[in-house]
Amino acid sequence: MDALAEDGALIVSEQVANAVQHARRESIRVVIDRPGAARVRVGVADLSRARPVQREADDSEEGGRGLRLVAALAADWGTDERRWGKIVWADLEGRG
Repeated sequence: MDALAEDGALIVSEQVANAVQHARRESIRVVIDRPGAARVRVGVADLSRARPVQREADDSEEGGRGLRLVAALAADWGTDERRWGKIVWADLEGRG
């Protein structure tokens, strides 16, 4: 599972950046779970109900590639709605 640490840190960084930029609420929370022996789920919970949207960024844009990066690194990712907001999560899978 150590091999997942760098990808996990990058994914959480992107998720936190998105929550800070787009949710614009007073609180976010990083959530880490291990739903299987070779699977880790990292996520960021925030109080906004606005779902993230993956988009195509122009070459001249500095941002706009975060969710594409998450999708490339993660085995799966998505958004779980809650009555208080949402959790944007990504699953990482280890080998063996």
